[in-house]
Amino acid sequence: MIPNLPSKTIERLSQYRRILSSCKEQGKTHIYSHELASLLNNTAVQVRRDIMLIGHVGTLRKGYDILELLNRIGEIIDSEDVLKVALVGVGKLGEAILSYFTGKNTKIKIVACFDVDPNKTGKEIGGIKCYPQYNLKEITKRENISIGILTVPNNVASDVANLLIEAGIKGILNYTSTHISVPENIYLEKYDMVTSIEKVAYFVKHS
Repeated sequence: MIPNLPSKTIERLSQYRRILSSCKEQGKTHIYSHELASLLNNTAVQVRRDIMLIGHVGTLRKGYDILELLNRIGEIIDSEDVLKVALVGVGKLGEAILSYFTGKNTKIKIVACFDVDPNKTGKEIGGIKCYPQYNLKEITKRENISIGILTVPNNVASDVANLLIEAGIKGILNYTSTHISVPENIYLEKYDMVTSIEKVAYFVKHS
């Protein structure tokens, strides 16, 4: 049974998986909650709580079996089928995301990108074919794409989001600073780099 988890817990599970994968590659087979916590600037209590929520337990003598925990996190986070992703707006940020994300998760795959620049369309960028933005709805429906990443200029973000929703998108990752309204059945995740750096600056100021 897959539990219904808070979004912050899902974020931490994804972070745990990256750390656990690195430990596994180094030949480590088990890890204690306090070790995992220290690698993520977290607390051992929070780690144990998160792992208990997904129905996994360790032992006092050895801690958590890394391979078993990786498998369990995969059962929770990953879809049975590959989820297809489209990125809209192939500027510098869009190109960086395409380059970074390719090959990172076999269950989530960017299969198309879109832009209005004719010098980019018809080419492969980061190994992903770039289509004219006016083909967005057609390609999204044809490829059964369920996730959209927005890296477009702020002034067109809402319009592009609406096009994605009309094409059947179920989730949007918004990298723009524009507030976007979506229906209740669409999951929206916003990443605002300005807000993030201002948050860091605030804590630096008061440190």
